[in-house]
Amino acid sequence: MEEKETLDPIEVPMDSLPKESLEGIIKDFILREGTDYGDTDYSLEDKIKQVKDAITNKKAHIFFDPNSETCTIISKQHS
Repeated sequence: MEEKETLDPIEVPMDSLPKESLEGIIKDFILREGTDYGDTDYSLEDKIKQVKDAITNKKAHIFFDPNSETCTIISKQHS
């Protein structure tokens, strides 16, 4: 059986994404199980703004994984 080559994730600049795509990636990230915002309840709009601000301020980065063909957002402390 032939092994597939594993490719490294690719960082995607937020400015290269259409607004709708960026918002879709952010919403998907927020709605994934395990995303924790602590004890405070925030609206979806507030969470979107927080994540978008983190990306804008380079505290988080968008990555595309060519192996799974998915995008994720990783905070600077984890990248």
